[in-house]
Amino acid sequence: MSKHFILITSPPACGKTRLAKRLATELENSVYLDKDTLIPLSKQIFKVAGEPYNRSSEFFQKHIRDYEYDVIIDLGMEAIRYAETVIINAPFRKEVRDKGFIEGFKSRLSKVGAKLLVIWISATPELCKFRMLKRNSDRDKWKIEHWDEYIKDVNFNPPDLDKGELFIHKNSNDEEADEHFARLLKFIKSD
Repeated sequence: MSKHFILITSPPACGKTRLAKRLATELENSVYLDKDTLIPLSKQIFKVAGEPYNRSSEFFQKHIRDYEYDVIIDLGMEAIRYAETVIINAPFRKEVRDKGFIEGFKSRLSKVGAKLLVIWISATPELCKFRMLKRNSDRDKWKIEHWDEYIKDVNFNPPDLDKGELFIHKNSNDEEADEHFARLLKFIKSD
């Protein structure tokens, strides 16, 4: 099996964390990183700047968002030197649709003998909202309160990536999730 750098991506509340933790448990010598671990730092930035905590705000987009992604990717790049697999759980909404980012990232990974795999979690807006309500997190408060405004900018379609770099995972129910998880493991281990 090759070294893999796995980005588990989708809009928020589609099941990334559940899949990422399950995959990290099944794969030997893996490192699991969750971008949400950086949220306490982000909250402090909002507080120091005197801005309301809103991860959908212009302030977040301009002053925090990209730095969170840079940090989590750099942590993953450090980890892939010592692990067979790095799994990052984050939406990566714009990165996985940016051909320049993908090509540059694949080039970085090739220098450490790793391949990129993007796992897109397929979900409907309705399922996403249901899961957001169920998890009841403060990071979703603005999204829920302004659902129509929030959802109009969310792309639920998978990114346009090469066949070997993209795996679409469906998990609208436990049976479907188990079936796709078995396929995913086979896909990763056969490489």
